[in-house]
Amino acid sequence: MQTQNNTQFLAKDCRFCSAVSKANGEDLIGTADTCDYWLIMEIPQPWPQEIFQENPTLKSLMGLFQELVFQHGIKLKPILIAPDREYSNPGFTRVFYYYRPAKLFSRFEKQEFIVPENKAADLVTAIFKQLIQQPNDLSEFKQYQQQTSHIRELMVCTHTQVDLACGRFGTPIYRQLRKEYAPASNGKLRVWQTTHFGGHQFAPTLIDLPQGCLWGHLEPDVLDLLIHRNGSVSGLCKYYRGWTGLSQFEQIAEREIWIQFGWSWLDYLKTGKVLVMEEVAKEHEPNWAEVRIDFAATDGSKTGAYEARIEACGEVMSAFNSAKYLELEAVKQYRVSSLVKVE
Repeated sequence: MQTQNNTQFLAKDCRFCSAVSKANGEDLIGTADTCDYWLIMEIPQPWPQEIFQENPTLKSLMGLFQELVFQHGIKLKPILIAPDREYSNPGFTRVFYYYRPAKLFSRFEKQEFIVPENKAADLVTAIFKQLIQQPNDLSEFKQYQQQTSHIRELMVCTHTQVDLACGRFGTPIYRQLRKEYAPASNGKLRVWQTTHFGGHQFAPTLIDLPQGCLWGHLEPDVLDLLIHRNGSVSGLCKYYRGWTGLSQFEQIAEREIWIQFGWSWLDYLKTGKVLVMEEVAKEHEPNWAEVRIDFAATDGSKTGAYEARIEACGEVMSAFNSAKYLELEAVKQYRVSSLVKVE
């Protein structure tokens, strides 16, 4: 944690929120939004700050999206990606649809479509409606579906118009991943620029799909470990924002299990549950919570569960938006005080 004097210096002399967060040692874990579905759509840049309200195609979909989220409580994350000169086709729009396949899972199931531009809104509408109506029926668009379940997709936020930090720090990481790692993957990895998906104070931040893990404060020298998993997990744990299949306190516990278990943990099917949490007013963060993480091997050969207690362990000063004069806020930090394998 920085001293008060250092914090004041950063507030006065640095306009990037992510630089303040990083310098003050903010822990990233537990900051990944919980998702059951991802809807990712190609829309050409530039992206204004209010792209979802200003783009005519997106604007036409907002009513149904809001119904899904606010009336039906569906955990759906919409993101836009920039068309890529190599990956994309003029006159066509790519749509990724990822969904949670079961209660216990390790990665999201993927459907990818490349449709004529004038059919993109119809496809997204059909996806949205099936989330309410069930069952899954996108047969009308079957001819446009791509067989790309084997491809890993990295989504890097470069949405400068929402926050300067994402452009300043996200763009170089995107370029390095796109130039060095995607071409060397033999078609198994693609890298995309995306609109804001939360947490610009953690720029450069990215989503790793289909796994659904979020990473932040990334540096060039950890990309090899992120992509190839060719070293100790301890080298990546401070960049881990969390797995989007879990909620905040479950994510904090899950990182601790991952550190102990190693890389193989990411492939285990898992689910989480908050057992009990301190009751506080809505505007306050609880000081403690107890959670359970159930897991199983993909072949069913091993099952088990962990229970963990998460406790507040202090605060750091952070900024949520970049600006000439930053407004700093105290952010509660947590640690795992107890982790026990119960089954």
